[in-house]
Amino acid sequence: MSDEARLDRGWMRHAIGLARLCPHSDTAFAVGAVIVGADGVEIEHGWSRDTDDKVHAEESALDKVEPDDPRLPSSTLYSTLEPCSQRASQDRLPCTDRILRAGIRRVVIAWREPGTFVDNCIGVEKLREHGVEVVELPDLADEAMSMNRHLRL
Repeated sequence: MSDEARLDRGWMRHAIGLARLCPHSDTAFAVGAVIVGADGVEIEHGWSRDTDDKVHAEESALDKVEPDDPRLPSSTLYSTLEPCSQRASQDRLPCTDRILRAGIRRVVIAWREPGTFVDNCIGVEKLREHGVEVVELPDLADEAMSMNRHLRL
């Protein structure tokens, strides 16, 4: 296993730990997200319902960083779940749009969003269409889904 793959798994396990902090919900997934700079240092993190009842993990992490932070374009965003391509909360940008706006060029996920709450999430495809490298870690999907077992997956 390469050093990068080992680091990706370590950061994803941190994101999974953050997902375990999410307040329980029967209408939304528990997700953790971590933004890591090119220097390997955590820039910020967040989780679902971290700051309010509607905030997504990626949104929470990005909200804690200045939008013009020069570290963002060379950072990696780790999210336990595929970033959303549409929102039930119409007053908020989808996480894929927020990631693109921040200039993040690499995203690592553990599992793709099922059709539980949103039909046809295309977060991975949208990011890739815009030149973002998306790495999937399916071997960590079960662990990343574990706190969501009460939902129809």
